[in-house]
Amino acid sequence: MKEIKSYSICTNCVMDTTDPSITFNENGVCDRYAQFYKDILPDWNYGKGKEKELEQIIAKIKKYGRHKKYDCLLGFSGGFDSSYLLHFAIKELGLRPLVFHVDAGWNIPFAEDNIRKMTDKLGVDLKIEKINWNEVRDMQLAFFKSGVPHLDIPQDHAFVAVLDNYAEKYNIKYILNGGNISTEVIVNPSAWGYWGTDMAQINDILKQFGSVEMKTYPFTNVYKRKIYMPYVKGVKVVKLLNYTPYIKKDAESLLIREYDWTPYKQKHFESIMTKFIEGYWLPVRFGYDVRKPQYSSLILTGQMTREEALEKLKNPPLTEKESAELFSQVASMLEISEDELNNYLTMPLKTYKDYKNQDYLIGIGSKIMYKLKMDKLIRK
Repeated sequence: MKEIKSYSICTNCVMDTTDPSITFNENGVCDRYAQFYKDILPDWNYGKGKEKELEQIIAKIKKYGRHKKYDCLLGFSGGFDSSYLLHFAIKELGLRPLVFHVDAGWNIPFAEDNIRKMTDKLGVDLKIEKINWNEVRDMQLAFFKSGVPHLDIPQDHAFVAVLDNYAEKYNIKYILNGGNISTEVIVNPSAWGYWGTDMAQINDILKQFGSVEMKTYPFTNVYKRKIYMPYVKGVKVVKLLNYTPYIKKDAESLLIREYDWTPYKQKHFESIMTKFIEGYWLPVRFGYDVRKPQYSSLILTGQMTREEALEKLKNPPLTEKESAELFSQVASMLEISEDELNNYLTMPLKTYKDYKNQDYLIGIGSKIMYKLKMDKLIRK
């Protein structure tokens, strides 16, 4: 367990000094809370008053797709945000997305049920991109061996790579993204993870700890994602949920009522591996609890009180029984013993800085995007 010195917690949200870059003002209010009111809220306004902007965006998408089978592309994990986005895009906006799902082998069974229920009722074609399990398993194991916290990269990288590949293959210019201010304005601190498209880092970890040749695993890179796709291919990523009042409780009720959708215990728990990483590995090995930025986002956007968040944080994300069962399941799927997995849990802590990386260049690009208001989330 990582030792936290001089512990402090924001007096207005639940971000604390497990984020090493956090600062507080004289009233104990964290910089992220202040940044929301200064940089985010004035333009966003809780998604209110953006009807004309939304109409203009939808008109452009429909005009582009007038004589095409699909007018946009939507990656569907079966999680909360992508599920509501699918409903919103089709039922309320009349869009015709090409819907695809990346199966990296870690799907929670009822997540697959949620995907099937929604696509069946909405009558949309679902394309499933199944990633070679032997390659995914080996890459995931390599990241465990590396000792870093950003263990979600083997899944997340495949998703964004397939997204770009589908946009090129089907010549689609608009990608619908479920990212939103309402439920995730505060993202995980940079110390808790790393950029998922830094191929210098990925290649170094695979070179040191991988044992299987990546013959079919889909790779992308920062250049393709941030320059080639938007400026050469003209592909635009659209976050529609930022142009409408998006309330988590109301959206979840709609999904349950309309699609018999099964909710998850926590955001991102539609994946066995992500549930394991965020519900067990990060809190136990590093002392990082991703519920803190999640709950803080809901506090900032008026969907949860600080008292409610503090009460929820009194208990760990998973019970001891859930943790033990998940630990055993992950070890089995990785084809290693529980003792070996425990060795990775207790090995010296590592960060992205211990491996080759392009953090400086990517960081500059990220700051430019924020200044230009192309990125509306709070990153530290």
